Amino acid sequence: MLHTSSFLYQLHCRFGSLTLPPHSSCMSYNTTAGSWSCKQLQSRLGSLRSCRSEFRVMCRQVLDSIKTCHVQEVDKNGDSGESNLFLHVQTLRNFPIEKIYGEVVIVRFDSTLVLEALDSNNFSLDKSLFTIKYLFNAGAKVLLVSNWGRPHDPMLLSVESLADRLSSLLQVKVVPANDGSGLMQSKMNKWENVDILLLDNLTMFREEVANCSKFSEKLSSGATIFVNDAFSLSHKILASTVGVTRFCHASVAGFNFEEELLQLKNISKTTRQPYVAIIGGSNFLEKANALHLLASKCDGLYFFGKLAFQVMNALGLSVPGCFVEQDAVGEALKLIQHAHCRKIPIYFPNDFWCINNSKQDPLEIFPSGSILTGWTPIDLGPVSLKELSSLLSICKKILLIGSIKFDSVKDTVGASKLALMLQGISMTGCDVTVVGNAACKAVAGTSCSVSQYKMFNNASVVWEFLKGRILPGVAALDRAYPHDLDWNIAFTDPSQPLIIDIGSGNGLFLLKMARRCQNYNFLGLEINKKLVRHCLNNVVQSNIKNGEEHRWRMVQRTLIEAIIDLLITNGKVFLQSDIEAVATRMKEQFIMYAKGRLLVDGDENMGWLEENPFGIRSDWEQHVIDRGAPMFRIMLRKVR
Repeated sequence: MLHTSSFLYQLHCRFGSLTLPPHSSCMSYNTTAGSWSCKQLQSRLGSLRSCRSEFRVMCRQVLDSIKTCHVQEVDKNGDSGESNLFLHVQTLRNFPIEKIYGEVVIVRFDSTLVLEALDSNNFSLDKSLFTIKYLFNAGAKVLLVSNWGRPHDPMLLSVESLADRLSSLLQVKVVPANDGSGLMQSKMNKWENVDILLLDNLTMFREEVANCSKFSEKLSSGATIFVNDAFSLSHKILASTVGVTRFCHASVAGFNFEEELLQLKNISKTTRQPYVAIIGGSNFLEKANALHLLASKCDGLYFFGKLAFQVMNALGLSVPGCFVEQDAVGEALKLIQHAHCRKIPIYFPNDFWCINNSKQDPLEIFPSGSILTGWTPIDLGPVSLKELSSLLSICKKILLIGSIKFDSVKDTVGASKLALMLQGISMTGCDVTVVGNAACKAVAGTSCSVSQYKMFNNASVVWEFLKGRILPGVAALDRAYPHDLDWNIAFTDPSQPLIIDIGSGNGLFLLKMARRCQNYNFLGLEINKKLVRHCLNNVVQSNIKNGEEHRWRMVQRTLIEAIIDLLITNGKVFLQSDIEAVATRMKEQFIMYAKGRLLVDGDENMGWLEENPFGIRSDWEQHVIDRGAPMFRIMLRKVR
């Protein structure tokens, strides 16, 4: 059993993203994007790379451009079960700029945005570049990692070529690290005179896909902050998206990651109606859970491709045998019944253009339930396109997900006509989301500006979310508390000094403290099944009971820096443990990460405090004393 305690005196501002009540002796700041000004940036940056005078303007532009991206906002119309799937994450936008300066930041970026979307109208590319520029101008050493191409492809782009392309886009020199024998050695050899370093292609390392712990540690060696900006890989467990978070003291979402995460959540919102989902592709069984969720959210579902044939087959209509998926009838019937209970329609094409399997005769049109043997549907018929156009014209929100082409058909008239429909509808203010590489390309090919759509090239990420699965790449990032609390309700007088207990347990220790110190406000924080309980109490007190190998998990750099930031001058931190090595380690970490802002309160040569200075013992402390064992205590004080 291990017990540690920390005491925070007269706090305020922000603990993580939990807003604490104000105190007149402290200055507070707000990192919400819309509240920044050039003057505020200047005062906060201080000595950050004074030679880069354009940094303040650039930061303002970046933050203003994402001021609508409130990933932590709560959907009042959503149910609690769904909100648990959509995790709240810490974002680069809300990460203190001053804590970036001088740090090595590892950035996992999406190389496909650089390789395939080089036009100036690519919104995702702009966001991804913003992330890198923002970190560079904030004074960080930026370590770029990504994967591209296939391992044995003779045309595989070299790391030097990608570095040159990035340098051109960023207008900053990106230096390649092409030493395949060792990532760490490459970094050490080139890091001193480099601001942005591009590591080797992760495609070349099997450990990346295996999420190898040693490889993750090697990949992130020297880095203190991890920024994930490759949202398209969120459904995978990779060393560069999940593993590295174990070895960085802060793991946050980049600007592009944040934007796409917000767009993903928007798919399940029903604030704009009618909301219709157009669903293509195949594998009905695999997508059954996702289809049920869409049936719960949308006002209508329109199926085409192989998925449409599964619905038609379940309804007893004639369907070519080659298009029927084995064992899909039961799930299709469940979906039809679910839609019937909600009183929403399920649509499928009324006619198809078909080709004769044995002859090269001209195409013929067949009604959906009367396709002759030997004929294969390859495109939507004219009646289907007309009815689809009429349906979409009244919609306020549309989701197009899945392939909009039939199997073995390269180009179809229906795909291009559907893309043109969406272009016209989006110009009327309809909210259009396009999912899947083929669908995105079709829509982009008919539109002069793709910024009018919400687009996800990787459909797998969206399908995994719709199936109700938590995305590993999202879950690996630091959590952010999504609410601001009204402290005027919690406390009779919010201006009184505040004492906080982190890990307040049953709260008995804090109740005793509150009775003794009635001129203070008390706040107890306890984590239980991902919920934070608030008690009117105090004294930072952490119970670490996870065994020897996890004993340092609670006291980490992120927690220490948050405590130091929140303490007023002469505020105190009280540490104690029944294990001397633990108390020593905590003391060393607090002093190291405080960077000169914390000193031992009193005579440092006196060693450990013999008595608890508060005169009140916690349950665990009393247990240790009763068995005759010593407690190791020390008090630290903030000096600036």
